[in-house]
Amino acid sequence: MPHSVSPEQPASPDQVANIEEPKTDNVETQESEGTAVADNLGPIGESQTSYDQDMTMTDAGAAGEKPLVKVETTAEVKLEDLFADMDSDEEFPSSTGQGVKISSSPEAPASPVHIGPTSNASDPEVMRSFYQRLFPWRYLFQWLNHSPTPSTDFGHREFAFTLQNDAYLRYQSFPTHDLLRKDVLRLMPSRFEIGPVYSTNPRDRKTLRKSTAFKPIAKELCFDIDLTDYDDIRTCCDKANICNKCWQFITMAIKVIDVALRDDFGFKHIMWVYSGRRGAHAWVCDKKARQMDDQKRRALAGYLEVIKGGAQGGKRVNIKRPLHPHVARSLDILKSHFQTDILHDQDPWETDEKFDRLLQLLPDKTLNEALRKKWNSAPGRASTAKWTDIDALAKSGMSKSLDAKALLDAKQDIVLEYTYPRLDIEVSKHLNHLLKSPFVVHPGTGRVCVPINTKHCEDFDPLSVPTVTDLLREIDEWTAPEEENDGKAIQDWEKTSLKPYVEYFRSFVLGIMKDEKDVKIKREREENGDVMEF
Repeated sequence: MPHSVSPEQPASPDQVANIEEPKTDNVETQESEGTAVADNLGPIGESQTSYDQDMTMTDAGAAGEKPLVKVETTAEVKLEDLFADMDSDEEFPSSTGQGVKISSSPEAPASPVHIGPTSNASDPEVMRSFYQRLFPWRYLFQWLNHSPTPSTDFGHREFAFTLQNDAYLRYQSFPTHDLLRKDVLRLMPSRFEIGPVYSTNPRDRKTLRKSTAFKPIAKELCFDIDLTDYDDIRTCCDKANICNKCWQFITMAIKVIDVALRDDFGFKHIMWVYSGRRGAHAWVCDKKARQMDDQKRRALAGYLEVIKGGAQGGKRVNIKRPLHPHVARSLDILKSHFQTDILHDQDPWETDEKFDRLLQLLPDKTLNEALRKKWNSAPGRASTAKWTDIDALAKSGMSKSLDAKALLDAKQDIVLEYTYPRLDIEVSKHLNHLLKSPFVVHPGTGRVCVPINTKHCEDFDPLSVPTVTDLLREIDEWTAPEEENDGKAIQDWEKTSLKPYVEYFRSFVLGIMKDEKDVKIKREREENGDVMEF
């Protein structure tokens, strides 16, 4: 893999990322094997010296000094006040332009960008406007920091940037969200990813005497579901293409995995995020999930893995009887989807070649031959009818050797093979895996990676998710409401169709911070002996 270097300074061997290469979002993340990996380097064509000067506050620790971050001490803040949007908040500048200072950084445009017919997500000024005016930086910080006060939960977190020239910068870290925002605006990456919290600042790892002192210690438990893994059973689309019919595979997956994580493991703070094109990611944010080691992550991922093997590997579902409660519950959730989304919408066994796959999964040869004969005599018979034919012929007594229990088990396995979530299991196994940040823009579709409300996941339409150009156009076309707004400044994201997604994210983050604060208060009381003993 070629190195990403500045012209003024050749790269040494230790300037290449030395931790396992991230498997980031399958094909969507790094489609080129020639992607350059840089380690704390500035953008191509910029000297390392200028990069270090720009990140003085972040890198101060490398010289043995504490980062020069001023943290003001204030009275206790109420959680409901954490999200108050202040008029002077630069992270969400208003586009009204009346006395509002957008940013003091040199990369800020002098005026709002007006979207024309030729504008697209690859336009640097379009992306700059999005990150400046619409990206929820503060809420991202509070989500990863679990508190309004800066801590190592955020400061020791790894961020990775994919630059426009495909250079890949790892081990970036920032004490505050404002420095992260400024670096994104300076480098203008096509995307950025979130990694684990490390035992020390990722930028300081080379100053440690022992390399083993630098290790990942916490990260959200993540799951990745991609529609390309369903290509052998979806008939409406393939590869990167999707439609509302095949998106139902993602809906099924969210329902099954979400309830298992909540009911079987007791997790509470689970956020599902649209990948921007053909999949979804789950972020399990509970503290006990973040602190799981690789062994526990592998065990939990194995618990949820039912579909195994490749498309050409024969039977992909082999589960023991009696059914595990998780599998039985999943079947109950999926059976209605199987009738509508699989048999009716996908019609998976319409042709001879396709129904041959179905016959391979049935246990009785005599029954199989009778079904084959019936279906050959009625070309194009719908899959819903073929599924009914199985029971009809079985009950006719045409096969003396038929085991009714074996047939029922086979039919349950078929339902699972065509509906159960197909997980990219490697994403969930490792603590040091990186995953695309929520609210970034997918470079291929221009769509924002928005969170999915699991209470209404069946209503989520990936094709209606706003694109970055849609959002900037909505700001330009927005007109102030006639009624009074109590003098509160309206943020740019509130003027667009991104509003419900940001509000959902904000309420999700509030729930995490409230729970973490309650736990902290309880622990402090116990340490101070304030707990009554009976």
